[in-house]
Amino acid sequence: MLSDWENITFANPEFFWAYLIIPVMIAWYIIRRKKLYGSVKFSTARTFTTSVLAGFRHSTLVLRCVGLAALITAIARPQTSLSWQDVTTEGIDIVIALDISGSMLAEDFRPNRLEASKQVAMDFISERPYDRIGLVIYGGESFTQCPLTTDHDVLLNLFNDIQNGMIEDGTAIGMGLATAVSRLKDSEAISKVAILLTDGSNNSGSIPPITAAEIAREFGVRVYTIGVGSNGTAPTPFKDQFGRTQYQNVPVRIDEKTLKEIASITDGEYFRATNKDKLEKIYQEIDKLEKSKIEVTEYKKKSEQFLPFALLAAIALLLEFLLKQLIFKGIV
Repeated sequence: MLSDWENITFANPEFFWAYLIIPVMIAWYIIRRKKLYGSVKFSTARTFTTSVLAGFRHSTLVLRCVGLAALITAIARPQTSLSWQDVTTEGIDIVIALDISGSMLAEDFRPNRLEASKQVAMDFISERPYDRIGLVIYGGESFTQCPLTTDHDVLLNLFNDIQNGMIEDGTAIGMGLATAVSRLKDSEAISKVAILLTDGSNNSGSIPPITAAEIAREFGVRVYTIGVGSNGTAPTPFKDQFGRTQYQNVPVRIDEKTLKEIASITDGEYFRATNKDKLEKIYQEIDKLEKSKIEVTEYKKKSEQFLPFALLAAIALLLEFLLKQLIFKGIV
């Protein structure tokens, strides 16, 4: 609560000019009293007694000033924040196309390829708070898990929810890339980037990977392809006939030729990640891309704080009225 008051702003600060009424009111009060009350000189004041209440007769003026100041502050509408704030930031539009096929469960990465890829991508997102980033997942088919957004909290939550089995198994690289491009084609950013991550070769879908790359080029989308997997074989879990998890060493078969061609067609670059550390370095390289200016609207919760000032004004003015009418009526 204290931090809210430290960041207080006013919706109508022009009303603070009304504070000029207060010194004018004080001056008028002093002049009026001098005109109403004369002065008489006595050789001694011992024969006169002064009422205790008379000593507090100016408290009505104090209450009036406090009440008026509080009322003006309430009218100025104090708030803890603005309802929105438009800012211009340096950034690019990025869509991450993530392979979630069964082979991504191979454990040559810890804990497996899919979880390692998710963790590194989430770290990458956290380092780029003003970029618009979207997420496409694909296996035997593809769909948009999250459209381009600057609400990275939502995006990271959706990343956490990704798991193998959400869609039909397979590796539809062309479909995954085409879906990513469809999310970027209407972007006005100077730099439009798709990050395509896979551990295999295209074996599903109705769009060939090279066709998807040519579509990306037409829309000005630069594609960075990442091949994930160690060299040789990788321990991969599977269920036996009794439902028990077993492992077998499966050869790593990444279609590097196609991934390199996709990157070449779109003026991107191909990377090979044989472990999690190399995958992190790849994302660091992508982090150095050209940035373009994007208009971002940040929505914030607005909290009105006029009520305490309005209550203070009402209490002060009511007290002044009661004092004048009930106690100081014969003094002031």
